[in-house]
Amino acid sequence: MNVISKRRTLPAGIYALTSELHSQGRSNIEVAREILASGVSILQYREKTKKVKKMYEECLVLRAMTQQNDALFIINDHLDLALAVGADGVHIGQDDLPLAKVRELVGPNLLIGVSTHSPAQASDAVRGGADYIGVGPLFATNTKVDVCDPVGLDYLDYVVKNLDIPFVAIGGIKEHNLAEVIQAGARTVALVTEIVGDPDIKDKIKRLQLIMATPKYDKF
Repeated sequence: MNVISKRRTLPAGIYALTSELHSQGRSNIEVAREILASGVSILQYREKTKKVKKMYEECLVLRAMTQQNDALFIINDHLDLALAVGADGVHIGQDDLPLAKVRELVGPNLLIGVSTHSPAQASDAVRGGADYIGVGPLFATNTKVDVCDPVGLDYLDYVVKNLDIPFVAIGGIKEHNLAEVIQAGARTVALVTEIVGDPDIKDKIKRLQLIMATPKYDKF
């Protein structure tokens, strides 16, 4: 039986997600190795089409890799996989099981993140005991086929000013608009295709980290 580690908190920095479809022929394992070697401290496994056994096998490897690099390992949607491999957390959407039921199933030690697209959804997640929320999609994105319309930076601004909960900004964030997201108050930022689709992942992450470490101004 896998032992779930004590619940951790969401750190600032890059929140990287897997997407083998957009990885230029590379496997999730290959891409994750480059991501973790670049100092990224959060990795989310997100796959929509693979068989469960294959996902389980990949997640076992990724769990070991993230532990070796002291990085959080979060699994999208699949509570069973998160529990089976001893992940640090699980991320759910608005159409998944209710937050209270997820907490009942996974217990007290897993981080639970909830995707939110509006102030009402964010408030519900806070009241329900989410450990962190996803804020977005800020910009148009083609990574998911069932994604809602972009919510824009106004929603991000609302979360920054009104809610006291860790959050990750997500959705269409690229190198060219990352500074804008940081200036709006995000400290943890999710990127998918911008990282996994780049031929030189380490160089891409280095540039992204430089932008995140050098905000243009202090909006507070």
